[in-house]
Amino acid sequence: MDFKHLNIENRDKIADNQPTRLLLELDAVSRHFHSGTNEVRAMNNVSLSVQRGEFLAIMGQSGSGKSTLMNILGCLDTPTSGTYRVADHDVCKLTMNELSSLRLKMFGFVFQRYQLLNNQTAIENVAMPSVYNHMPKAQRQARAIKLLQKLGLAGREHHKPAELSGGQQQRVSIARALINGAEVILADKPTGALDSTSGQQVLALLKQLNRDNGTTVVLITHDPEVASHADRIVQMKDGEIISDCGHIAEDDVENTVTLGLLKLETFPRIGIFTSLYLAVTSLQANLFRTLLTLLGIIIGVAAVVSMMAIGDGGKQQVLDRISAMGTNLLQISTGGRNIRSSGDIATLTMADADTLNSVPGVDLVAPDRESRSTFRQGAYDYSGRIRGCYSCLFSDA
Repeated sequence: MDFKHLNIENRDKIADNQPTRLLLELDAVSRHFHSGTNEVRAMNNVSLSVQRGEFLAIMGQSGSGKSTLMNILGCLDTPTSGTYRVADHDVCKLTMNELSSLRLKMFGFVFQRYQLLNNQTAIENVAMPSVYNHMPKAQRQARAIKLLQKLGLAGREHHKPAELSGGQQQRVSIARALINGAEVILADKPTGALDSTSGQQVLALLKQLNRDNGTTVVLITHDPEVASHADRIVQMKDGEIISDCGHIAEDDVENTVTLGLLKLETFPRIGIFTSLYLAVTSLQANLFRTLLTLLGIIIGVAAVVSMMAIGDGGKQQVLDRISAMGTNLLQISTGGRNIRSSGDIATLTMADADTLNSVPGVDLVAPDRESRSTFRQGAYDYSGRIRGCYSCLFSDA
């Protein structure tokens, strides 16, 4: 496969006699996480510089901090302390939109599990990042086809991931990483899910991209054999760099020049029709699951509406009963504040009723008394409540 004529942002091939150019630079970067009262130090005081056109392998066992380093390099995470510069941009000083623009222009990601959309064809998967770059549809499809053909997938452009082998799916993910002209490919264990033959093909592909196209490749791995394909190997342990083999010599530092400041042009949101198309396509790919989800939503909304209607209806019924009793009705009973009212406590007298009737604003006074008693009829006893009312109502009239 020949990448010499592959037009990716018109990037010039790096000649052997061209000065090395600084692209990524970490200066005393640390990344700490807090889990309750415990502090986890994923990276501790890491300094690293990556030149344009390097093939760099970051190697270490699980928990060594290499994945955290990759997330910081790809601007997916920010350091707790220290400075990280990408093409002379201080990442910590960029806004969210500027970070998104930087990731879109500068980085391409290749994952161990491919991370392809199962409902999209190879062309659509490759072209997806260029949608957010607002590349015209015809242009992004043509470019996706060209990349797939260059990567040896001619004739497989319209196949979905399930119809491709693992090595072919990884090639699709590499083409997706290149669609926007990425300067840097961050490959996180790209051969971890592949057989040995497919893994060697993917590594050879990354080396050819680096050699023929000048693409900077950062390879994350724990396998020494995979790391041996890189020109430079950085080994990590316990969040720190313990060795760096193949780095530029100190004698060459004076020849190092810095890349020009990359213009960060923020992009507007994708159009409503594009969003609807992506949403409908995703829903159609899992139609049965979509129908079940919609059914659950309908049942849930209907249940909430029904319960609210029942509650409002019961509330209104209580209010109607209170209104029927009258809003100007006041009941005075015997007993203290914390004593349950009982008709057996007879402390109110008729004189009290006369006094209440003389209070301004009182229209009617109706004294009554209530008590529990036992009724007997023949050999049967009944326990009940007796309530007596005065024969007439007091009034001022």
